[in-house]
Amino acid sequence: MIPRIHAMGTRTIGLLHYLYGPGSHEEHIDPHLVAAWDSLAPDPGRDPDATYGDLQRLLDQPVIALPKSRRPVEHVWHLSVRAAPEDPLLTDEQWADIARRMVAAAGIAPDGDVAACRWAAVRHADDHIHIIATVVREDGRRARIRQDGKRSQAEARKIEIDYALRQLNAGDGTAARRPTSAERHKAEREGRERPAREELRETVRRAVAGAQSEEEFFARLAAAGVLIRRRVAPSGDLLGYKVALVDDRNAGKEPVFYAGSTLAPDLSLPRLRRRWSSDGAPRRAGEAPSDHGAESAPSGPATVRRSAATAAWEALLVIDQGNDVAVAAQIAAAGEVLDALAKTSAAHTRKDLREAAFAFERATRSHIRAVHGHDHALRQAARDLVRSGPALGRGEDGATTAMLIDMAYFLVTAAAHWHEKKNHAQQAAAALQAAEHLRAAYEAAAPMPLGVLYQRGRHLPQPLRQRHIAQLRQAVPELADRVLAEPGWYALAATLDDAESAGHEPAALLAAAAGRRELDTADSISDVLVWRLRRMADLPTASSPAMPPSGSNATSVHPASMPTALVKRPGSAPRQ
Repeated sequence: MIPRIHAMGTRTIGLLHYLYGPGSHEEHIDPHLVAAWDSLAPDPGRDPDATYGDLQRLLDQPVIALPKSRRPVEHVWHLSVRAAPEDPLLTDEQWADIARRMVAAAGIAPDGDVAACRWAAVRHADDHIHIIATVVREDGRRARIRQDGKRSQAEARKIEIDYALRQLNAGDGTAARRPTSAERHKAEREGRERPAREELRETVRRAVAGAQSEEEFFARLAAAGVLIRRRVAPSGDLLGYKVALVDDRNAGKEPVFYAGSTLAPDLSLPRLRRRWSSDGAPRRAGEAPSDHGAESAPSGPATVRRSAATAAWEALLVIDQGNDVAVAAQIAAAGEVLDALAKTSAAHTRKDLREAAFAFERATRSHIRAVHGHDHALRQAARDLVRSGPALGRGEDGATTAMLIDMAYFLVTAAAHWHEKKNHAQQAAAALQAAEHLRAAYEAAAPMPLGVLYQRGRHLPQPLRQRHIAQLRQAVPELADRVLAEPGWYALAATLDDAESAGHEPAALLAAAAGRRELDTADSISDVLVWRLRRMADLPTASSPAMPPSGSNATSVHPASMPTALVKRPGSAPRQ
């Protein structure tokens, strides 16, 4: 149940025309009154003799009764209340009860107050109602509606319980603005996957990921094909920006622009500038980067993904041990990494990575303001991901993609648990949702590289495999039997063999990998250790001299040996 307080209005008749009219895109069906301050209030939707003017004059009567000097200019209060898509269809009587509870909670018409404001609830769709009220009471005083949004949200949580509806998490005012019903209907009618507002928010976030200046940001937006409108002061200073999709037009065939701040609070130009300034001296559009900001050509996708996995590991330690402002910065930067990863991912992981980034966006904002600078490594990782270009999803870059997704899963899950501890319910839920999409992306990315390692481990000579078993028992005696019983043991054996060939002492390296974080919550300890060892020892993840030749059945692996490193219990606290 989602209540939304709209901006105060000046014309009661104008809002009534909208509520009872066909809607911007003919989406209003059978508009009619479900409840009002007076059971005899006229209903222009169902009564052919009633007019909009009849209802308007009655609603405005307490306002008109005041001397002109005392009449508030903005006197029209407007609240919409929407059910969740999976909620059952509510009757008019149920919506009437909800309307009465909402106006009482908001302070428009408290229970038992005979001098309360006049109001009316109009239903013009199955899933929501609109409530219109005039804020002058019958006794001539103004209604006490401060914090009406917060109180209506609290009442909505009670209504969800009473009507067995989907129970939403309480918000904290940091969420991005939801698409309106008109925007959703328009998207459906035009066959869009998402409303224009959400599509633009995703596009802008991808343009932000790793960007270091206004010039780079706007260049990325232009390359993405969106229309850009800059707001410039008389002095010539850039004050803000708006964006629009080329094919999203209003009734006048003009592009529909959205300001960055209306897409999400952290996408306003001032907020973006604060983020960029953490990378050194802030640079405005047209300014050249300093020598300090000079960069070499980007590395290939595999190298960059390996570095990003290391940066994610370091961020994980901060989330475990850092102060709140540093943690908030790391979580915000993790969102940039997910945006960059989705932008550069191969086709078979792209959809799930895009959904993960879209879901995690909500987890990047809370009332704990991020102090940027703590997040340099992750933001540089996001930048490098974008500059290195798309991965092919096979060979070394496919394997390092799986490694990075594996680490990103644990990073966003750690973010979820931090939010839970801070009672950030919406952010925690968003992070866990992102983790589910990352798990799906991992399961698409990991079978080939782990399958190659599995086959190599199975074909190691018996004396060599026995030596690696002895190393395992020496390094982690308490976990050895469990690891040896896992199908993933063969991939771990191949990894220990690679580490030894690279000059590492396998037992010492394995002990260090196991001691970094606990392993009890992993469904497959061996799979987790494979990625830890290969990252710590900087081992190639897919190619090696011992890899079976192309065209062999190296990736024809028993299903039980597929990667299971990702914990399947969403409520648990997986560790990497």
